Amino acid sequence: MIDVFPFAGFPVAVFGLGRSGLATARALKKSDAEVWAWDDNEEARECARDEDIPLVDLYVCDWKELTTLVLSPGIPLHHPKPHRIVELARKAGCEVIGDMELLVRAQRDAAYIGITGTNGKSTTTALIGHIMQVSGRRVEVGGNLGIPVLDLEPLMMDGTYVLEMSSFQLELAKSITFDVGVLLNISADHLDRYGGMDDYIAAKKLIFHRQTKPRTAVVGVDDPLARTVYDELKAADEQVVIGVSGNERVHGGVYVIDGQLYDDTEGKEIPVMNLNGIATLPGSHNWQNAAAAYAAVKSAGVQPPVAMACINSYPGLAHRQEPLAMIDGIAYVNDSKATNGDAAARALACYEAVYWIAGGRPKQGGLKPTAPYLMNVRHAFLIGEAALEFSQFLDGKVPFTLAGDLKTSLTAARKLAKRERIDGAVVLLSPACASFDQFDNFEARGDAFRAMVEKLPGKHLHPSEVPGGFPGTGVRESVHP
Repeated sequence: MIDVFPFAGFPVAVFGLGRSGLATARALKKSDAEVWAWDDNEEARECARDEDIPLVDLYVCDWKELTTLVLSPGIPLHHPKPHRIVELARKAGCEVIGDMELLVRAQRDAAYIGITGTNGKSTTTALIGHIMQVSGRRVEVGGNLGIPVLDLEPLMMDGTYVLEMSSFQLELAKSITFDVGVLLNISADHLDRYGGMDDYIAAKKLIFHRQTKPRTAVVGVDDPLARTVYDELKAADEQVVIGVSGNERVHGGVYVIDGQLYDDTEGKEIPVMNLNGIATLPGSHNWQNAAAAYAAVKSAGVQPPVAMACINSYPGLAHRQEPLAMIDGIAYVNDSKATNGDAAARALACYEAVYWIAGGRPKQGGLKPTAPYLMNVRHAFLIGEAALEFSQFLDGKVPFTLAGDLKTSLTAARKLAKRERIDGAVVLLSPACASFDQFDNFEARGDAFRAMVEKLPGKHLHPSEVPGGFPGTGVRESVHP
């Protein structure tokens, strides 16, 4: 746990008592700050009471006594309008910050690598953390990835924090300057929290806030919005800028062509390694993630041969195109983290014969990004609130079944795949939706799918045991969401 010593003896308001909010309240309390914690949800307040975290109703408290509000990232800061507690804090002249800001104020001497993007940031964060840890660096990995940053260990000047940063967290981290900032891609998501794409892009660009040379910006160029950011940073020439791609050459960058990773950061195209066959990094989108991770760790001082060995040993991340098993010649893949159409498109591009389970609570854009890859879909099994909307989009393009729920869709997909006996068949959960209609979160949805697959009858092979490799690990077409 981080000692948040700069706040010792001061009253600090904490609003939002989910996982990160409770971690913040615990850290502040242990650091001898005076904690004023609150949540609109009574169950969340009860959890805080169970931990003896002091509760103060922030709607009726005396804000003149406070100078700081620590806000959970899920609470509206600007759009569609600031939460009432944010308005009260601003009216009283209080700073409004997040737990990331507490971390950086307490750990000013540590190095920081930050990763953001609409899709792929968890995989890239985990991969960078894996490379840094296996190469012998002192590293803590957390943030939006799952571990609240104030639950990490203190590192001081001899360590590096590798942090997945959502746009919400970036807006609440006022003074953090990343030694290496990574922006993977930008597409429409979370627009209910922003006035439009311009505001969303501006929030993502905060990953590069105040960077000057030799600090490094690693920027994906495989989508037009992120490429525009890359061009702007290159023109400004304020920090080192490295472009990364999963499918095309980038002068002075790191990129992948037909599965081969190249390093051109020193003015000469040097082949580094072949990514084909790495089951935990299938498809050109994951090749871009690997290129970004390689560029980031090289910038942080990891030698290329070491990075290469660590990428080869990357164990993967749950719910992100997670290969589960091969059962009677049919592969099963858990991509529950694909909560929007762009993420699902990336998965569909990786496989040639997909029995696709999709649906849940729909997001803006729906299935439109998947259109170029529907030729890979043998049949779609639609679940949740989005089922009817998705069926209308797929009508005339892909055969589909309104399956209703996850168990029914898995049973039907398995039955059809067994009957058709197509080489390379994959039953893929890649919902293109939020999970909240039927599950608490995407993790619960993915865990349920994994448990169901484990109970299926037949001969189960671990992905590493599949002769010729698990589907999706070879060369596939590029994805341009």
